[in-house]
Amino acid sequence: MSSDTKTPQDPKATLQTLLGHLGFEVSVQEQMVEEQLMLDIQSDDPGRLIGRQGQTLGDLQYLLNRILFRGDDRTPKVMLDVGGYRQQAREQLIKRAHDAAEKVRRFGDIIELEPMNAFDRRIVHQCLKEDPDIETHSVEVEGSDKKVILLRPRRNVSNN
Repeated sequence: MSSDTKTPQDPKATLQTLLGHLGFEVSVQEQMVEEQLMLDIQSDDPGRLIGRQGQTLGDLQYLLNRILFRGDDRTPKVMLDVGGYRQQAREQLIKRAHDAAEKVRRFGDIIELEPMNAFDRRIVHQCLKEDPDIETHSVEVEGSDKKVILLRPRRNVSNN
């Protein structure tokens, strides 16, 4: 019997091959961001890789992860960025989440953030998960694959 071990794929090389087939000449930098591999793409045409509101970048990230995951189920998810676009958008999203949390704290109202994809929602949930005063919930938006996040005052739960 032969063992059915799969050769682990190199995320950077796989991405460069994928983008090469799509006609892009790029260089890719690898870095670890919060224990996750980030591949930052440098290109002469970053707008085409980012797409409207990061849609193309998100789609490329999805495709790359599907390709990598198919090769080895233990492969960690890879994040893609183009020239720091996603990092800057992430920082703005975290700022909006903290600002909304402050409004919830101040006024006690429920705040609804704009519809977001799963990647962005995860960022918001992660940045507020340790906040003792705020809880977050994703809610489906009818007719969309995006969901909104509701921020509300955390209900006191006794620690029995």
